[in-house]
Amino acid sequence: MTDAVGSIDMPDAEDEAPKKNRKGGKRGKKGPLGRLALFYRQIIAELRKVVWPTRSQLTTYTTVVIVFVVVMIGLVTVIDIGFQEAVKYVFG
Repeated sequence: MTDAVGSIDMPDAEDEAPKKNRKGGKRGKKGPLGRLALFYRQIIAELRKVVWPTRSQLTTYTTVVIVFVVVMIGLVTVIDIGFQEAVKYVFG
């Protein structure tokens, strides 16, 4: 009977020679300060990949956000005043 799980190309686990236990490769050999330095280097590398908006785009995005917030404040204020008047009408 054949086993449906696994691959034919891979030998069974019992046939493999024991491998050395490695702890983290290159990063495992450094101390805590070395790992911290690596972390900050990776942060800088990722920030260089970011596509930063132009000044014009940033101004547009900021204006849209401010207008949206002002509209939402107005909407919530109108709804709040409406509920206030309804409660005054119902409870006297």
